[in-house]
Amino acid sequence: MKSFPMFLRTTGRRVVIVGGGEQATQKARLILKTDAEIVLAAPLLDPELDGLVRQGRATHLAGAVLPETFQGSALTFVATGCAGADMALHALAKASGAVVNVVVRPDLCDAITPSIVDRDPVVVAIGTEGTAPVLGRAIKTQIETSLPPRIGGLAALAGRLRDSVARNLPQNGRRAFWSWVFNGEPARLHRQGAEEDAARVIKDAIEMRRVPDGAGVGHIALVGAGPGARDLLTLRAVERLQEADVIFYDRLVDEEVLELARRDAERVFVGKEVGPHLRPDRCRGAQGPQGRAIEVG
Repeated sequence: MKSFPMFLRTTGRRVVIVGGGEQATQKARLILKTDAEIVLAAPLLDPELDGLVRQGRATHLAGAVLPETFQGSALTFVATGCAGADMALHALAKASGAVVNVVVRPDLCDAITPSIVDRDPVVVAIGTEGTAPVLGRAIKTQIETSLPPRIGGLAALAGRLRDSVARNLPQNGRRAFWSWVFNGEPARLHRQGAEEDAARVIKDAIEMRRVPDGAGVGHIALVGAGPGARDLLTLRAVERLQEADVIFYDRLVDEEVLELARRDAERVFVGKEVGPHLRPDRCRGAQGPQGRAIEVG
């Protein structure tokens, strides 16, 4: 990767958009999805941007653009539509320490806007590092059609109940509990539109101070890596890798296969040359309470 994907917090922060035409309008539409304060810096604004100012959703700076215009901003877009002006404004913004995106100039961008699938608060961002935005939009379309439309509501409910779960459930059972919420009965009810029933089922489980039956039972899975390429793994194999707490793997497993696992899963190299395992002690006692162990080979 040449760019590291990360979400910027916008609450209580400014996003500066320099320009008043169509390019600036496109960026304003994107930032309107957030709670950022939008600052429009341009002598004149097109009718859509002017409407945002009249509605109190944006602030208009009609005078000269100065270094202090950019200070303290979470992000700055330069979108005047003039290549020379964009380069000059880019230099000015950089001198002020701003994180800058110059429209249609990836070589001048500190940050590149991704294609976004919005199920607030669930957000999926797809980026191609500025090389193929059309491909990014095509991937967005695929995800839009596969992601449940109500999943954001379930995530928001989980956020409201997170403190209650922390108070009532032991730490070693919480991940299993949330797995049940997003993959079990609550998720099924929520997808069907029975949001109140889903909330009741979750709250009943919290009140009983236990992980629902079967949700926290540990198990061991054996996953065959096959020829070694990660795109040849079955969907079930990928699911097991993403659920596992501990992963045992041998020298034949490609590093790209392990990239499919949870980042916080413990990885144990067991060798598997001719003769005994490299770590027979770990293989005997790896599975802890409510844990999931997986051997890939």
